[in-house]
Amino acid sequence: MIKLKRALLIVDRGSREQDVKLELQDICSIAKHKAGYDYTNYCFLEVIPPFIEEGIRKCLDNGAEFITVMPYFLYPGLKLKDSVRQSAKIAQAKNLRMMITKPLSYHSMITDVVIDRICELKYKQQILYSDCECDVLLIGHGSSDKNARNAFVYTVNTLKPFYRNVNFCFLELDEPAIEEGIKNIILHHGPKIILVMPYFLHKGAHIKHDVIRDVDAAVEKYKFKNVFMTRHLGVHEKLVDLVIERAKEVEQRRIDICNR
Repeated sequence: MIKLKRALLIVDRGSREQDVKLELQDICSIAKHKAGYDYTNYCFLEVIPPFIEEGIRKCLDNGAEFITVMPYFLYPGLKLKDSVRQSAKIAQAKNLRMMITKPLSYHSMITDVVIDRICELKYKQQILYSDCECDVLLIGHGSSDKNARNAFVYTVNTLKPFYRNVNFCFLELDEPAIEEGIKNIILHHGPKIILVMPYFLHKGAHIKHDVIRDVDAAVEKYKFKNVFMTRHLGVHEKLVDLVIERAKEVEQRRIDICNR
C-alpha cells in the first residue's frame, strides 16, 4: 500500500483564552512527535477561528492526503455531535480521505490522568493523608444531555476504589451544584480533607474564575478549610496517548477495509 501523508486534526470546542491555544499546540506537537504524523493542528467548533473548515484546509495545504479528525471532548454531548457532523459534511463535499475518531470519554487513561493530578497535588502541598483517608470531589462542567452526565459519572465511579470517598458536582446546567457537592461531603462523610479536581480539559475562564469562586464560597459557608484543588486535566502524556490510540483505532479500520 502506498504510504499517504497523514494529518491529525484536533477539534476543540473553542475558547478565547490564550492558555487554551497554548495547551492545544503542545498536545499537537507531542502527538506529532510520538505518532509520526506529517502534520498536526487544532481547530475550534465555535467561539473563535480557526473553525473546522479552515482546520481541514490547512491540513490539505500542508500536503495531507489522509486526515484523522479527533473530536477533543470529554463527553458524548451535543457539541461532540456537531463537530462530527460538520467534519463529515466537509469530507463528503470535498471527497476527502478522512476518518473521525471517538471522543476521550469511557477510557481508563482519563482515570489515570485524574489520579496523577491528585498525586501531584498531594506532593506539592505536602499532604500526608493516605489515599484511603482522602475525600475527592470531581467538578464537571455540566450539560443538559444525559449522555454527558453518564460519561462523567462513569469516570467518577472508576476512581472510587482508590479513595475514601469520591463525589461529583457541576459548575452549571446540572445538579448537584458545587456548593451542594461540598456540603454533602462535609455533612454526610465527615472528611479529614477534601481534594477537588476540576474535570476540565483546558485552563479556560471557567477554571480561572468560576470554579474557584464557587469552591471558595462553599468553603467559607461551611467553615471547612482543609480543601485543596488539583490542576485541570491540561497537557498530559497520557491524554496524548489516548488521542493517538483513538486515532489508530480508526486508521487501522481503514487499513483493514483496504486490505479486504
